[in-house]
Amino acid sequence: MNYFKTALLLAALTGFVLVAGYLLGGQTGLVIALVAALGMNLFAYWNSDQMVLRMANAQEVGPQNAPELFNIVHELVQRAGLPMPRVYLIDEDQPNAFATGRDPEHAAVAATTGLLRYLSREEVAGVMAHELAHVRHRDTLIMTVAATLSGAIGMLASFGGLMGGGRDSEGRPLVNPIVAIAAMILAPMAAMLVQMAISRGREYEADRMGAEICGQPQWLASALAKLHAGTQQIHNGAAERNPATAHMYIANPLALAGGMSSLFSTHPPMEERIARLQALGGQTYAPPRAQASSAPRRGPWGNPAPEAPRRGPWG
Repeated sequence: MNYFKTALLLAALTGFVLVAGYLLGGQTGLVIALVAALGMNLFAYWNSDQMVLRMANAQEVGPQNAPELFNIVHELVQRAGLPMPRVYLIDEDQPNAFATGRDPEHAAVAATTGLLRYLSREEVAGVMAHELAHVRHRDTLIMTVAATLSGAIGMLASFGGLMGGGRDSEGRPLVNPIVAIAAMILAPMAAMLVQMAISRGREYEADRMGAEICGQPQWLASALAKLHAGTQQIHNGAAERNPATAHMYIANPLALAGGMSSLFSTHPPMEERIARLQALGGQTYAPPRAQASSAPRRGPWGNPAPEAPRRGPWG
């Protein structure tokens, strides 16, 4: 998704905030909506990274206490021409990762302990390259703005009943109650749909650029297959407690029951993402398998690696 389309979607989301405020509270609601949107976005701009990292219970790590993860990120940022972000580790068994920060100079990448446990070094490199692609495109700021604007609409809807649509000098409602009720129901849904469009489009682009950064599309394709299986079997406690952060992760960390709930997922279908990476790599994807060899297996960029890729409970 290009920047023009994203700008249009964010403008539409801002418009939803103002329209929802007006329908729910007249001119007073419009002013409240404008102030709420500006205030929440200013706060998110300066504090989005720490806010999300605290929600995930992430701990900053370095070359001393997480050398493999730190070195992978360091080598990738050199390939991508990016500043070195802060690196965080989340004590969750579910394999997953996300990036945050308002710009490349104030970025952070976070991985779960499950990501390092169940994925090979090559696959971890593919995942972190995807997150660095988000950093390069400043997607983390855009997705945070989308989330906070959606939150503003939800807040206005929750106060809609208290505002009652506003009344004139004779005590008559300024807004038809039916219109106000419809706004309370439809405005948050519209905001969710716009946020989904932003998130889904940018996941595809981050997959493409992540494959370019690490140089091997099949690494990310293999990782996505394991992430998809892992998120279906292992709960992510931090994400479950803070579902508003779900769209930040490379794979949806929430346990979805399927059916109608899948229509409201902030992530594109994993099968489609893998298929696009297959086409980009010019080969059919197959899950990595251990192969016997007399020579030691080498990891990315010629570094020593284990004899066989680490495997999770789903293969």
